[in-house]
Amino acid sequence: MARMVMMQHQTHPCFSILTSTLSGFNGASLHSQVRQQQQTPLPREALHVTASNEKKNPVMAATQFAVPRRNAMALILSSYIFSDFGFRNTALAQQSVGFREYIDTFDGYSFKYPQNWIQVRGAGADIFYRDPYVLDENVSVELSSPSSSRYKSVEDLGPPKEAGRKVLRQYLTEFMSTRLGVRRESNILSTSSRVADDGRLYYLVEVNIKSFANNNELAVMPKDRVVNLEWDRRYLSVLGVENNRLYELRLQTPENVFVEEENDLRQVIDSFRVNKVSA
Repeated sequence: MARMVMMQHQTHPCFSILTSTLSGFNGASLHSQVRQQQQTPLPREALHVTASNEKKNPVMAATQFAVPRRNAMALILSSYIFSDFGFRNTALAQQSVGFREYIDTFDGYSFKYPQNWIQVRGAGADIFYRDPYVLDENVSVELSSPSSSRYKSVEDLGPPKEAGRKVLRQYLTEFMSTRLGVRRESNILSTSSRVADDGRLYYLVEVNIKSFANNNELAVMPKDRVVNLEWDRRYLSVLGVENNRLYELRLQTPENVFVEEENDLRQVIDSFRVNKVSA
C-alpha cells in the first residue's frame, strides 16, 4: 500500500485561456514597451506636480499609470489558478486511502483492503491482495482444513504470547532459504487479544523479520563476503476461530512503508471478522 496516492496530471480548465492570454505577456514585448515609453518624451504638464484639493479626472489618472489589460488579466488569472491548484493538491495528498470489503460467504470471513490493491491468483493463500507498486506489501487469508481441525476457540493456541511464538516459527519456516550466506533476524514486537464487535475473541501478533545475505556467497576470503540487508519487513497476523477452523489474516509490509501507512494498515487488521457458515 503503497500508501501510494496516484495523482494524474490534468489540465486546469483555465490553462487554455491563460496560455492564450499570456502569449502577449513575455519579456520581449514588455521590454519593447518599456523602451518605447522611455524614448517618448513626457509632456511638460506631466512633470508639473502641484498640491490641490481639486478632484482629478479618474480617466486621466488611470491613463498616466496604465497597465495593458491583457497583462493585468494574465497576472490575476495566474495567481488564482496556481494558488487554487496548489491548495487542492495538498488536500488530495493528505486524504486517506479508500477501502473495499472482501466477503467470503463460503468459508466464512471478511476484511477490508485498500481500494487500489489488486488480487493475485495462485499465490497459495485462500485470498491474496497486494499493492501494485510496493510489491512487498500485501494481505492474505489462510485457514485450516475443515476435516483435520477441531478448534473451538482461539485460546486453543494458548495465551497470546505462546500463539505469537507459533506464528513466528511458521513465518521462519516458510522463509527458509537454501542460498549460502543468508541469515534471518526476527523479533516478536507485540502480542495481544481483543473481543471485537461481533463478540468473538481474536489474537493479534506483530513480528519483525530482517533478511541478510552476502554479496558474494562463493567468495573464499571473508573480506570478500560483505553482508547486506536484503529486506526489513513488518508482519501482522490476526487469528480467529469459527466453524471449527483456525483463520489467519496476514499483512506484510516493509518497515519504512508501515511507518507512513500505519493508520490505514491498522484499519485493515481491525476489519478482519470470521463468520458462521450455515451447513
